[in-house]
Amino acid sequence: MTAVEDYILKIEGLVQKHKEYKIEAYHFVMAGLNATLAGMDEHRHLSGQELSMGIKDYALQQFGPLVIPVLEHWGLKATFDFGKVVYYLIAAKLMTKTNEDTVDDFKDVYDFEDVFKKNYDYLATDEEESN
Repeated sequence: MTAVEDYILKIEGLVQKHKEYKIEAYHFVMAGLNATLAGMDEHRHLSGQELSMGIKDYALQQFGPLVIPVLEHWGLKATFDFGKVVYYLIAAKLMTKTNEDTVDDFKDVYDFEDVFKKNYDYLATDEEESN
């Protein structure tokens, strides 16, 4: 079995076991981790807060003003959901953690409405003023 086949089987297993998240949620969190690490000078372990912030930037880049409905459709309604997905991925041996890490590191890092909606309200206001 190839590494890709193993990854796909593990993700499919997580979706079957944890039905609150769609398969896209797992792929998105993994992609958010990879995008966050790619933007760093050196690869290192990320805290839950750091990963949540990196996922925020990645989500805004990928989905723009549709970010909230997209994430909610996949079951991601708060940063704690990122943490739960991460910990499911850790259990499947697709991510790692340190002894100091806990799922609670992802609790209330930011509010989706505040971060995602206000970001685009601000941009819309700037565009209206320049016209």
